[in-house]
Amino acid sequence: MSPVRLIDQNGKQIGIVPIEEAIRRAEEAELDLVEVAPNSKPPVCKILDFGKYKYELAKKEKETKKKQHTITTKEVRLRPKIEEHDFMFKSRNARKFLENGDRVKVSLFFRGREMVHKELGFQIMERFRDELTDIAKVERGPKMEGNQIILFLTKK
Repeated sequence: MSPVRLIDQNGKQIGIVPIEEAIRRAEEAELDLVEVAPNSKPPVCKILDFGKYKYELAKKEKETKKKQHTITTKEVRLRPKIEEHDFMFKSRNARKFLENGDRVKVSLFFRGREMVHKELGFQIMERFRDELTDIAKVERGPKMEGNQIILFLTKK
């Protein structure tokens, strides 16, 4: 039958042996014979406790997931007739979001006849962008979508 490269339960390489001998050695050790590298020539098999092996793999996967950082999108909503204090408050919040590593979506909504003065909305968006240029870069926008202008900012 086909030969396999065998590694024992201590991690020591035994060498290239027939598959029957590998199975016999695994049974003697009362452990499982697991193929760890099926694509190599010859295939690599290891004598180990399969349940414990699966548990360790799951544990490693959970650990790598824990270290991953997902980027969340926070939204800041503006209006065309925003007052100075409200504007500064919203820009400070956006700054906090960016410092935490989040992406910021800035939306400026128009209602009714405010749509006639879209240029005011674009001016507010440009001012907002300029307020955060030291920490943020523009990912997309400012762009008109329906009755709102949208701008995406990310940390530099």
